[in-house]
Amino acid sequence: MITELAPLGRDALGADDLAALVRTITGDPAAVAGAVRVEPVDYPIGTPSTESLHRVFGTTADGAGWSCFVKKLQSVRHSPIIRFVPIEYRQSFIDYMPWQLEIAVHRSGVGDLMPDGLRLAKAYRIDLYDDDRGTVWMENVVQEWGPWPPERFERAAYLLGRLSARRQPHLVEPLLDREVSSTPGAALRYYANGRVMKSALPVLADPQCWRQPLLAAAVCNLHEHALRDDLLALGERIPTVLDTLDALPQCYQHGDASPQNLLVPHDSPDEFVAIDWGFDCPQAAGFDLGQLLIGLAHAGELSPEALPAVHEVILKAFQEGLREDGMEVDEEQVLYGYLGSLLVRAAFTALPLEQFGTADASLELFEERVLLTRTLVDLVSPVI
Repeated sequence: MITELAPLGRDALGADDLAALVRTITGDPAAVAGAVRVEPVDYPIGTPSTESLHRVFGTTADGAGWSCFVKKLQSVRHSPIIRFVPIEYRQSFIDYMPWQLEIAVHRSGVGDLMPDGLRLAKAYRIDLYDDDRGTVWMENVVQEWGPWPPERFERAAYLLGRLSARRQPHLVEPLLDREVSSTPGAALRYYANGRVMKSALPVLADPQCWRQPLLAAAVCNLHEHALRDDLLALGERIPTVLDTLDALPQCYQHGDASPQNLLVPHDSPDEFVAIDWGFDCPQAAGFDLGQLLIGLAHAGELSPEALPAVHEVILKAFQEGLREDGMEVDEEQVLYGYLGSLLVRAAFTALPLEQFGTADASLELFEERVLLTRTLVDLVSPVI
């Protein structure tokens, strides 16, 4: 084992494996590994199937630099979050969560289907272990700095539309060989029945929730006293929304296409590198637009007031992308697929209720999320 790689635990490589990795990354079959160091990635991990994230930096013996991104994956049975799942639901949650999805992406042919301008991160090495864990050693993408301009949202939506058209269920197989991966809307329905119906909506329905000081102050300051009733009224529509989504034209899509998962390389700013795929089953055409719209706003990097303008840009571009690759879908159907999915996926969980009583909670955060929730409600209500 190389001592400097010890922070990677059992993924720490020996000299021969490190040499092979360096040659793969550099493309030089004669490269010799020199100095190496590991840095943890300072990014909050929000997915229970991700164990840890690291970057590895090094040089070759002749001084050339190289790097890679190391993502450790795990069954959710290993995640600390499992203790918060009621005992009667734990096994089904473990069985359902597809921790191998990212590995399946790199081992599939999906990279060959991606239109010019959208690609996978290069995978240099994949390790699988018998205890339902695995590690992907992949390209370390140095990202372009700065906010996304409207043109970037438009181009991302267009390329996502093209990818969706190329991954219609009659054209491709699911990434994982599971029954749910072939069932339209199965992943969103699973999320709705658990995270939304059993968790979020009961809390939002409780008047005591809205009396919590920070949420109550944010609602009062922004004159959003109708927000609770509006959310609960939309919550009653969820079963109908899910049935309608399942009847729309379906595609396998990225599944979690937030800007954070569409990396823009600094040296190729017109390109997107797609990472962190999700929801491996057919979804209504337009599904990917929800995360594209909300991702930066949810992270506090885009004002909720900017979302309506982004919404207009990405809806048209996505439909153009579908059409470019031969999939004709009415605008009303794409709009419903997009906003119906967004409603279920994001509208009921945008308020940071998990922050009640924590050191990170602030009135500014709650006001921002109240505005975000109101924006989502106003976007979806005319359609749903």
